[in-house]
This record gives sequence, structure tokens and C-alpha cells, in this order.
Amino acid sequence: MMRQRLFQFLVFLCLLVSFTNTFAQNFFDPSPKFNKSRMTGVGIAAGAAYVLSMSGLYELWYKDYPQSKFHLFNDNAEWMQMDKGGHCVVAYYLGSLSMGVLKWVGLKKNQYIWYGGMVGAVYNTSFEVLDGFSSEYGFSLGDVTANFAGAAICIGEQLGWGEQRIKLKFSYHHSPESDLRPDLLGSNFPSSAIKDYNGLSDWVSVNINSFTNRKSMVPSWLNMAVGYGGDGMLGARINPTTYKDKNLPTLDRHRQYYLSFDVDLSQINTKSKALNTAFDVLNLIKICAPALEYNRVTKWLFHPLYF
Repeated sequence: MMRQRLFQFLVFLCLLVSFTNTFAQNFFDPSPKFNKSRMTGVGIAAGAAYVLSMSGLYELWYKDYPQSKFHLFNDNAEWMQMDKGGHCVVAYYLGSLSMGVLKWVGLKKNQYIWYGGMVGAVYNTSFEVLDGFSSEYGFSLGDVTANFAGAAICIGEQLGWGEQRIKLKFSYHHSPESDLRPDLLGSNFPSSAIKDYNGLSDWVSVNINSFTNRKSMVPSWLNMAVGYGGDGMLGARINPTTYKDKNLPTLDRHRQYYLSFDVDLSQINTKSKALNTAFDVLNLIKICAPALEYNRVTKWLFHPLYF
């Protein structure tokens, strides 16, 4: 059934791309001046996406915990700062994407850079308010700092270079730790991709060609990526010894550092403007590629493919 659904989705995507490429080429071109109808559509879509994401995150994260008075919480020592990296990556990505959307709407350069670049930070920080009213969590100043750091990177690159030469990305693979504590680390793919910091990696992906004279032999789409991750985490600060009356294995919590190749999908230009737009959206994900890892437990490791 899953393969059938996947096939149906791919067919639908191909038909959609073909349709937009044939009948709506001009739709993907930025407006030369402010387009009110586009702005209205963007506002409606953004509002709906916000409501759906808030509802979804509540189901995955907050509904099992009672509410409390608004309070602060210092979680800077938790999860080996993997959550802070995630906040920075998401704020950067949403800011970069929003810049493109507001440029498409027809806003002036400084407007789409500053307004768009701040979208991710504001969006993420709204979830911190939910944390502030949750008895299990709290409003984290560290998370807010990471949110605005991601926005600052996005805005700074656009102001300084007129493009995003250094992209923040993430990758995720299923980790054995999530099977040991599904209540905390997620019991299915959507929840684990958010909660399981053992399987998540944050990446700084640098476009090589953009720092050369543009005439080098290096393909314009080829990036070098430096990644950071953590492993052996069954708890935020320390690992518990039992889970539901069962003994848990003793795991060594440690940091991981990666060096790998990546692809900048925004540098792959096709004749289909719809496909180019899809590449921009998917550029949050660091591609699966060979990677060199260093950690203090196993020292150097080579992964033929790592995601």
C-alpha cells in the first residue's frame, strides 16, 4: 500500500509540474511591482500553514503535558545543543524561502530581504510561547537566540552577497535510541524526525563555485558540507537507567562531526520554473552522500553513504 501511495504521489507531482510548466510559466516570474492579489494569496496560504503546523506540533509535542503559568526555562545544556542547531537551521531556511516569496510578490529589495528574512525567527519564537505555558518545558532564551541567529545569517548573506552562498541544512536517519524510548524520541517517522536528536544532523553547506571566479572547473551545484550531530542520548541531560520497568543499555553520550559533499539544488536550473521552485523548497535537506565522521568514542569513521 505504501508503494502504491508513493507511486500515485509521484505521478501527481509529475502531472502538476507538467501543467504548471505548460500553462503557468509566467506565474513563477517575480512581479516587477507590488502585486496585491499575489500578496493576498500568500497571506492566506501562510495563515493556513501556520494554523496546521501549530495544530500538528501540539498533537506531537504538547497535548500530553498539562499547562502552567508562563515561565522561563534554561535548556542550553540539553541534547548537546542539537535543538539549538535545529532552531537556527529552520529559521534560516524559512527566512530564505520567504525572501523568494516576497520578491515574487513584488516587494522592493530591502523589504523582501528584511521582512522575509525575519519570518523564520518570528515563526519559531511563537512556538516558544507555547513552551512558556507548558509545565514540561518553558520559554527558552537560548532557543530565541538561535532563531534570530538563523535569521541574521540569512539576511547578512543576502545583503552582503546578494545570494545565499552558505546554506544551513539538516538530515535525518532512524536511530536505535528512538526504539528504546519512543515516548521521548518519537514512535513514528514524523515525531522522530522532530524529537530524535540522535538521528538528526545539522549542516553548514558551502557553495564552492560562488567563492571562486565562477569560471573554475567546480560545478556550480557542488557544495562542501560540515555537519554536527550527537549520539547515545536517551534523555535531555542524562540517560535514565530504566524505561517502563525495563533496564536500558548504558550508552556513551558523545558529539559527532562530519565532512561531506552536498548539492545546492538552487543552482540546478531546468526549463521548468515549477521544478526550479520545487528544488528551492527541497534545499533544506542535505543529500545522502559519502561522509567522514569524527567522534571521541570511535574516532574516525568513513560512511560510504550518510544521511
